[in-house]
Amino acid sequence: MATKEKNIGILSIFILSGLVVGGLLGELAANVSWLWWLSYSQSFGLQNPITLDLSVVQITFALMFKISIASIIGMVLAIFIYKKI
Repeated sequence: MATKEKNIGILSIFILSGLVVGGLLGELAANVSWLWWLSYSQSFGLQNPITLDLSVVQITFALMFKISIASIIGMVLAIFIYKKI
């Protein structure tokens, strides 16, 4: 049972790292004329943060996702590398 949970944790790390590296490469590719399409992205999430004021503690919630073509490619490559390892 611990092995399965460990594998899910490692897979999550691979996916997150693939998204981050892919997003970074997409931002860098925006300046290259023939790779502009890698930086095409869509953002979604909470536009305005939600604030919970309990008079003693004030908590602000916000969540925004920005998915690009390069980050999707990075995620797919990370899953492929995970399966090969």
